[in-house]
Parts: sequence; C-alpha cells; structure tokens
Amino acid sequence: MAAEKIAAEARTEFGKGAARRIRREDKVPAVIYGHGNDPTHITLPGHEIMLALKHGGANALLDIDVDGESHLALTKQVQVDPIKRFIEHVDFVAVRRGEKVTVDIPVHVVGEAVAETLVVLENSVVSVEAEATHIPEFVEVDVEGAEVGTQVHASDLKLPKGTELLTDGDILVVNVTQQQSQASLDAELEELEAEAGIEHEESGDEETTEGGDESGDAEAGDSQE
Repeated sequence: MAAEKIAAEARTEFGKGAARRIRREDKVPAVIYGHGNDPTHITLPGHEIMLALKHGGANALLDIDVDGESHLALTKQVQVDPIKRFIEHVDFVAVRRGEKVTVDIPVHVVGEAVAETLVVLENSVVSVEAEATHIPEFVEVDVEGAEVGTQVHASDLKLPKGTELLTDGDILVVNVTQQQSQASLDAELEELEAEAGIEHEESGDEETTEGGDESGDAEAGDSQE
C-alpha cells in the first residue's frame, strides 16, 4: 500500500468551538499519536482527506506534511457525522517504513456458488500483522461453484507474502448452506406463531356459515307462505 501524500497545518486551538470553526472552513481536525512522542494536532483539507480515506480504505496510510515536516501515519479512527455524513475528526498513529503493525482487514466474497445455496459471511474482517507500507486492503474468498457444506476458515485464507494471520485459524469466515424453500419458511413461521399463541381467523368459513343461515331463513319464509 503506497502512502498518499497530503498537506496539513499545525493546530493550536482546541475544544468544540475551535473544531466547529475548522469544519466551517471545510477542514477536518485530526491528531497523530505514536512512538512515545507528544500528540501532533493538525488540520486537514476536507475534500482531500475524504478522497484519501476513500482510496486507502479503513487502513489508509498517509504521508502527512505538517509545515514542511513529513509524518508517515496509519488511519486508526474516523468520526463521521451520523446525519450529514461529513468527517468530524480523524485519529492517526505514527509508523515507520518496515515497521510491523496489527490491523483488521475486510473479507470480500467473489464468485457464484451452485444454485439453491446461500453464502453466509460469518466474519467480515480478520486481524493480521503486516508491514505498515504493505497492508492488504482486503482478503478475497472465491466461492465460484461452491456446494452446500463448503466452509472457509481463517486458516484457509490466502494472504499476501509478509502478512501474518492473527485471527484464530479455526474461526469460520464463509459458510455455504442450503437455501430455504418458501414452503420451509412458511412452515417455520407457522410453528413460531403457534408457540406464541397467535391464531388467524378463518374468514372464509364464517362467510359461508352466514350465507347458509340467510339461505335457511329464506327457505323457512317460503314454507310459511
């Protein structure tokens, strides 16, 4: 993973008021931790950091220039506004080239299993150790032609050279199961409703009964005439 370069400014103002002022200027407050140094508080250009995080993924590696000083930093946490979806704050950890880091990488499933199967992603991320500049963006699992009963455990994942799996190898990652039929789903629903004491009125029978009574009354009237 190549580090993406981005320019930043040193930040001297702190607190909610300062953060709001920074965001109004379409910038993002951030901090770089690590290697026993004091945290470096910075301000990043909003559009550029959004693109950098989008390109680099959850573990984006950035080469941050702070007033002429270069900082190699790994993204650790991104705070996003839950409604407006803009980036509120970013935490980075300082790293060195060749340094090993521990990160979680996503699992991507590709391919089509055989018909009438259901591919279940049991664990969407796995933990690995890799060089800071060679972190895989994701690990891929190919289920093309997989049949019912196929299981992929963490130990089965094909990781790039230099990347070590830290997740327990016995952890189930992908599971191919039999797809439930509609009849099976309906039967299961009926069973759950029965256990919950839910009863459905049979409106058709009631209408037939009411119709039968009216017919009987009519016949009785005709007889009396």
